[in-house]
Amino acid sequence: MELEVRHLRALCAIADTGSLRKAARQLGMTQPSLTTQLRRIENTVGGRLFSREVTGSRPTPLGRSLLNRARPIVAEMNTLVSEVRLEVGQSAGEALRIGSTGSRAVVGWLRRLRARFPDTDTTIHIDVSANALLEMVAADQLDAAFVHEVEGTPLRVPDGVRRRVLLAREPQFVALAETHPAAAAPLVRLTDLADDQWMVDPAGDGEGAGLRRVLAAAGLNPRVVYGDYLTAADLVASGEVVAPCQPTARSRPGMAVRPLHGDPLVVGLYLASRAPDTGARDTGAPDAGATAVSADVDALYADLETAYLEIAWGSEAYRQWLLRNDSPLVRVRDARTPVPVHDIGLAGPSDGA
Repeated sequence: MELEVRHLRALCAIADTGSLRKAARQLGMTQPSLTTQLRRIENTVGGRLFSREVTGSRPTPLGRSLLNRARPIVAEMNTLVSEVRLEVGQSAGEALRIGSTGSRAVVGWLRRLRARFPDTDTTIHIDVSANALLEMVAADQLDAAFVHEVEGTPLRVPDGVRRRVLLAREPQFVALAETHPAAAAPLVRLTDLADDQWMVDPAGDGEGAGLRRVLAAAGLNPRVVYGDYLTAADLVASGEVVAPCQPTARSRPGMAVRPLHGDPLVVGLYLASRAPDTGARDTGAPDAGATAVSADVDALYADLETAYLEIAWGSEAYRQWLLRNDSPLVRVRDARTPVPVHDIGLAGPSDGA
């Protein structure tokens, strides 16, 4: 077998994500397929390129040597493909490529962008890994991405990528069976779930580590298992597991979504885009491109904020949390559509957030 660029790209993905599972998702492959491909690559070069450890896949000395040579080749190929696509896009019309980790706000964001830019071919790329999306922005494969960052577990932000804050601190709620005793209360304490099994998606950057840290801080050590959140929903409804969830998550038959007391699980929400090239300003020449980039990002952010506000306000449990905690989203909404407090159902005192 001869090494091809796709093989080098696979090696870089494994090294960057530290996980065959995450790398497979990023590459649009199944994990068994990527494992087989890695084995063939290792047979071709004559040695192991990664060691499998508890914390993930780590490059061996041979792997690091190969990666040092592979990365410039992959970067050059990415640049070549991006430039060709740009030329095609310029001849065929404008294109806008956005990405997002899973969020119910994506539908409204996409709808608004298509209304704002009717002559633009707008596409969406969804990935559970925020780090993978940031890499795509840095490589000019996406124009912008809506990502979340688990508090205490920073994302790897590549050089040349900037982030604009949508929400610095968004609470994560918990999904549990409607028949769970804790579901009878409007607010759930972690200690109410001490005997439950938790489920997280291991491909979500920092989510497993963030949950374990919060549970340990509460003096709890429950079993944490792994699975995608679509599977988790069925297991939650059956009472097999409980799972962290976004506060905008919809309840499903047999499942309840509740806030956690004290908001121990928190994420930040950001819009990531490429930073404008300031090289022209450094030489004293005006940088007209930077102004255009800034204007486009402002429009993307404005539509994302509106879409997210719509989803957040439509979620009863989250709306009450926003009002109790004087969230910036409340001030944004009031600035746009002032409504008397008694008309929006202001809740009681703070729950301790």
